[in-house]
Amino acid sequence: MIRVKDLSVSFGSRILFEDVNLSFDEGNRYGLIGANGSGKSTFMKILVGDFEPSTGSVSIAPGLRVGVLRQDHYQYDECTVLDTVLMGHPELWEVMQERNRLYSLPEMSEEEGMRVGELESAFADMDGYSAEYFAAELLEGLGIPVEKHGDLMSSMIGGFKLRVLLAQVLFGRPDVLLLDEPTNHLDLHTIRWLENFLLDHKGTMIIISHDRHFLNTVCTHMVDVDYKKISMFSGNYDYFVAASTLAREQLLAENSRNLDKIAELRDFVQRFSANKSKAKQATSRQKQIEKIEIQEIRPSSRVSPYIKFTSKQALGKQVVSAKDVRKSFDDLDVLKGITLDILGGEKVAVIGVNGIGKTTLLNTLMGELEPDTGQVTWGQSAQATYFTQDHNETIPKDTTVYEWLRSFDPEADEQTIRSILGRMLFSKDEVHKSTEVLSGGETARLMLGKMLLLQGNVLVLDEPTNHLDLESIDALTKALKEFDGSVIFVSHARQLVTDVANRILELTPQGVIDFRGSYDEYLEKRDALMAL
Repeated sequence: MIRVKDLSVSFGSRILFEDVNLSFDEGNRYGLIGANGSGKSTFMKILVGDFEPSTGSVSIAPGLRVGVLRQDHYQYDECTVLDTVLMGHPELWEVMQERNRLYSLPEMSEEEGMRVGELESAFADMDGYSAEYFAAELLEGLGIPVEKHGDLMSSMIGGFKLRVLLAQVLFGRPDVLLLDEPTNHLDLHTIRWLENFLLDHKGTMIIISHDRHFLNTVCTHMVDVDYKKISMFSGNYDYFVAASTLAREQLLAENSRNLDKIAELRDFVQRFSANKSKAKQATSRQKQIEKIEIQEIRPSSRVSPYIKFTSKQALGKQVVSAKDVRKSFDDLDVLKGITLDILGGEKVAVIGVNGIGKTTLLNTLMGELEPDTGQVTWGQSAQATYFTQDHNETIPKDTTVYEWLRSFDPEADEQTIRSILGRMLFSKDEVHKSTEVLSGGETARLMLGKMLLLQGNVLVLDEPTNHLDLESIDALTKALKEFDGSVIFVSHARQLVTDVANRILELTPQGVIDFRGSYDEYLEKRDALMAL
């Protein structure tokens, strides 16, 4: 279906990957993974046709329709939401436009009447009569209500524009789907819907994602960009981790055995090469040495931060209480009488559809926003540190990585600051990097570094996995799971919520659902109730 032959990409002396030969076959769902900067986005651009490789080629079987998730926020600003989705099937859209034009004529010529008949036949063959229904169904599944379908795209905020563009590419029902981070800006409920939709879709898919649970649920194969090559593995992400780890361990072990064997043979050669009676044996062993192969082990582009949260002081029973907290913005009521008590040791996932008020709740608990009515009270022993969603407001652009982190504890010595930054993957020279040029991943790791330095006993995090790669997300998940204080967090990363939370707060239009238990237990109970 898709053939990649002798593909290489390099920038000057830097090699991203070389001599790639792969085949993407019909009906399989491939997760394209790799560390930030490894080249996975470049490889996807080559598949799409937006980037020319240094060498090699990509061929797609003729006649296949290819759907690509584009993230151009402004291309369709003058179109309605529904029309934007319908454009995902260009042939159908062209027929619809011509059909509508002819039907709008005051009267038709005989030729135009015959043309209408042809269009009606083509329209029916492409399921045109159910097209608007299917498009509306996709939009609703992605969290865009019917009353918004006639609005212009220019009226949609960024995250919802991307949902429309995702609906557009899904609407076309292409033979090949190329999706770059399709779960961005989706809440947990919508991600579950998307997982089910993709599992039902019969086409071939290549998907970039940093969502471990999504990859495990959807993908049948993993395509890994690492070691300056691209390798394919059967199975989902967890199978890949196990298989790739085992393969590397076996390679290291084989090299170790071969090196020991070479050392043993060389010792014999050195001892007996001058001995006439054993010269023939020494020559034989020298030939054995020359036949033993030590395989090249390239360094991995994957690097994991070392995250371990500690507290300066023990946390008591009472963490934070909210009593009848209300917050509105103009005529929009966001928090409608929130009352809750969070206790020591609880790890609370705040979930709900986008725009329901999750960030507003965290900001109100942390004192970043004043409630209109009600009261927030923190326990005497509670020391909270906050990972905000909007890093641009948190980290100024006129400082360096080192100076920004040190500003939170001027008495901390240089070694402490450098140690934390090193654990967050800022190398020796990068500690003096300007905050203005930080990538999204670097900014997120710097925010985590602040939390490590402050050593609070309550960690409050708003979408901490945005911009982090899989290795960093796994490290963060492990650290939050092992932390002995309390955690209050918002996240769309299903694996993080599943592994960390022991209490779920779902914000809904009807109020707060407060469930003490894991996310899987919550889903099981909620699905059972919905089935009644």
